[in-house]
This record gives sequence, C-alpha cells and structure tokens, in this order.
Amino acid sequence: MIKALNGANAAQIKDGSASGAAKGKPLDWRKRMSDHVAYALLVYTALQIFVTMGALHAKGTTMLPYFALVMLVAAIIPACRRFERRWARLSDAQAADPAFAPDYRRDRMWLWVLAIGLPFAVTGLFKALAYMFGG
Repeated sequence: MIKALNGANAAQIKDGSASGAAKGKPLDWRKRMSDHVAYALLVYTALQIFVTMGALHAKGTTMLPYFALVMLVAAIIPACRRFERRWARLSDAQAADPAFAPDYRRDRMWLWVLAIGLPFAVTGLFKALAYMFGG
C-alpha cells in the first residue's frame, strides 16, 4: 500500500500535478501560475538589468538601449498578466483538477521562455540595428 502511494505521489510530482500533495497542500493551478509569474518577473528583471547594462556600457552607445529597456517592460507585463488571468478564471473545482496539468506545463514553459529569452532577443535586435545604422 505504501509503495503504491509513493508511486502515485512520484507520478503526480513528475507531471506537476501535486507539488505539496504529500504535505497536505491542496492542488491549486491558480496559485501555482501566480507564483511562477512572480518568479519569472524577478528573473526577467534581473536579466533585463544585466543585459541592458551590458549594452549601455558598449562603445558607441546610442539611445537604442534605453528604448529597448522601455520596450521590454512594455512587452512582458501584458504577457505575464495574460498567463495569470487565464488561470485566475478557474473555478475552485477546476483549480484542483489534475486534468489541467498539460495546459499548466505548456503555459509555464512559455512563461519562462519569454521571461528568459525576451531580454536577450530584444537587446540583441537593438544592438544589431545600432550596428547596421552606424550607432
């Protein structure tokens, strides 16, 4: 019996359907996505500062890095809000339904791809534009 329960808990943790099920915490996709959005914004902000500061200290700097900074802030907030809103609309029953695990994993993956990739992509784009136009 214990072996079967341990196997079930391992399967739930592996597929992301029960982070705290063994500890007695109920499954709530809304809270999980909200937590990921908060952490992704922190990581995004740190990367944005690191990547943008590198661009600002480059030789021959123009106003493009500042524009990239504003654009990055304007791009990530609505995207993160969209992820969070989609999950906040779930009812209490839906928020505890393990059938939402594949959707949750997909949204979580895209959230982190945006949070990590966007600072590099946009700053790289603006550096390329500055290089092409002699800035």
